[in-house]
Amino acid sequence: MKRSPNRGRVNLLLAAVLAVVMLYAVWLFLSRSENKPHIKIGVLHSLSGTMAVSETPLVDAVRLAVEEANQSGGLNGRQIEMVVADCRSDAAYCAQQAEKLIAKDGVQALFGCWTSDCRKAVKAVVEKYHHLLFYPLQYEGLEQSPDIIYTGAAPNQQIIPMALWALQRQGKRFYLIGSDYIFPRTANLIAKDVLLAQGGQLLGERYVPLGASDMAAVVKEIAAQHPDFVLNTLNGDSNLHFFRALHDAGISAAKVPVFSTSVAEVALAAIGPDLTTGHYAAWNYFQSLDSPENKAFVERFKGRFGKDRVLNDPMEASYIGVKLWVAAVREHGSTDLALVKTTLAQQTLLAPEGIVAVDFDTRHLWKMAYVGKARADGQFEIVWRSAQPIHPIPFPSYRSRAEWLAMQHALPGAKP
Repeated sequence: MKRSPNRGRVNLLLAAVLAVVMLYAVWLFLSRSENKPHIKIGVLHSLSGTMAVSETPLVDAVRLAVEEANQSGGLNGRQIEMVVADCRSDAAYCAQQAEKLIAKDGVQALFGCWTSDCRKAVKAVVEKYHHLLFYPLQYEGLEQSPDIIYTGAAPNQQIIPMALWALQRQGKRFYLIGSDYIFPRTANLIAKDVLLAQGGQLLGERYVPLGASDMAAVVKEIAAQHPDFVLNTLNGDSNLHFFRALHDAGISAAKVPVFSTSVAEVALAAIGPDLTTGHYAAWNYFQSLDSPENKAFVERFKGRFGKDRVLNDPMEASYIGVKLWVAAVREHGSTDLALVKTTLAQQTLLAPEGIVAVDFDTRHLWKMAYVGKARADGQFEIVWRSAQPIHPIPFPSYRSRAEWLAMQHALPGAKP
């Protein structure tokens, strides 16, 4: 039986009408979604000053996580909007920006800070408003807050494993160099406890101002003492000057290896392989981690920001902070801070670094720990890893919390 030409035309017309209706429905949905007010988050990082080289890349890590969330439907049909503030490598100014983001811009969460001075200044603001901060850096511990999720490492998840590994592999004679503020001084206080208890011998301990470029006296002392290893808690572009001074003095990684807490892949690229190859760092994430989740993460980041870009631990910790927050908001369908904080305290996530979980008591993450050796290609060869995720212990148990805080308060360069 032949089909009627009129019937065929009618079917084509119906199909065309249906297509128009579907397109209109999609347009209507998208326009309504776009017209809904965005949910704002605040991003606090230094885009200028001595910390800019370290902190600027973290903004892109946050941006990737936000874009992925928006592409997968946003938060209950609403898009997430980043409001970025330049902290200018100034803790007090960063705290002012945090207050503006909360009180004036109406952000639902803050993501940022690098130095502990910055975190502590912002912490006062966050706690004043009972708000929420995601802090992505390894740090000195001796702190916890119901208003902060610490996505970086506590001392028992980074500096302590690295120090013990160095003592076992390199020898007992060690030297400490750090920037003169609360993180290096407190982290080194804890590292000294552990190393001296294991028979280590402290040869020297020096602190230089944040952003210092003159490393002549430090390097001269290292050359004279010839320690088995150096534990380095310098931050920012001081690391470039330190490694250059070591190189110029003929102190190679083979002679005196440096074990760093704040030198990651981005810093390796900035400092250069001639100065860093063979030295070590400890983190909870390396770009070279061989897992499907990490390979996909690296591919997505490079696809978005350029094939020559590199990732590091603070960037990954920034990324997973957004992921944890998005999951908590989606679970309740609300940005209510009390609900989000309650949910966050029970969150787990398969992250690029491996499985992480928020510790209910401390708001820190259970994390894997790694020690890496810098390669000539600007990546790290992983030479040690923990057997399983490590329980965060921000206050080491061999002193009371009151004793730790009193000792920290008494340290030169430490601020209450």
